[in-house]
Amino acid sequence: MPRNLEKEIKDFYDASSSLWENIWGEHMHHGYYGRSGKNKVSRRQAQIDLIEELLAWGNLSQSETPPQNILDVGCGIGGSTLYLAQKFNATAQGVTLSPEQAKRGTERATEANLADRARFQVANALDLPFADQTFDFLWSLESGEHFPDKAKFLQEAYRVLKPGGKLLMATWCHRPTDSLAGELTTDEKQHLAEIYRVYCLPYVISLPEYRAIAQEVGFQEIKCDDWSQAVDPFWNIVIDSAFTPEAIMGLIESGWKTVEAALSLGLMSRGYRRGLIRFAILQAVRSSD
Repeated sequence: MPRNLEKEIKDFYDASSSLWENIWGEHMHHGYYGRSGKNKVSRRQAQIDLIEELLAWGNLSQSETPPQNILDVGCGIGGSTLYLAQKFNATAQGVTLSPEQAKRGTERATEANLADRARFQVANALDLPFADQTFDFLWSLESGEHFPDKAKFLQEAYRVLKPGGKLLMATWCHRPTDSLAGELTTDEKQHLAEIYRVYCLPYVISLPEYRAIAQEVGFQEIKCDDWSQAVDPFWNIVIDSAFTPEAIMGLIESGWKTVEAALSLGLMSRGYRRGLIRFAILQAVRSSD
């Protein structure tokens, strides 16, 4: 039977987001442990460090012209959205497929006294409900792996960015296939297929493929990097956090799909260890039309 991927993603995050907020806090993404992955920092600090390192890598951290109108695609419960709105004293929009996440993001904006500058809504990344040339910065942190059409997302990103506006994204990829390692093996494809099934993903591509798509869409100043080693420790830390007594009770209450995802966390850590899963980052700038 064909998958109703949009409903799968919605249901998955509707059911699990409150649990992960209770366990992890507001940030539902990898942590950064230094380029070598050796830094000894708390999980929460590592997640903040990831945001700051991405901004610095994208030349935004100390920019003389900080972004003022930000779109966070795949915003979760608004962790990054609110962080960016505060950091840059900017307005920010967050979009997600999960009504529960959009609701919680709105609540958190009110709690942070940012309701006038940060808004959240349910929307599809492949059909963004915004006019052309609306935003000067588009942020997408670990959501691209959910998109069933990577090219369509980059086209939408290009459309809603102002001329000179910047895209900065981090996403799960598989290893490049244009090297001596060659095409993905049958075993690697099976490993990826299980990750897709458990975490509601259509497929992932390699970082060189993302670069090629961005070039075809018309982006300029494209820059890519592989931060797999820097984030690798995160999954073992997540595994430890998922099996505390408090987390186990929450998992049971959240339903089987969430339980299965927790039981399958090792798929990701093993994927990193074997070099199959890659944590890829990409910067691109819309041309000054």
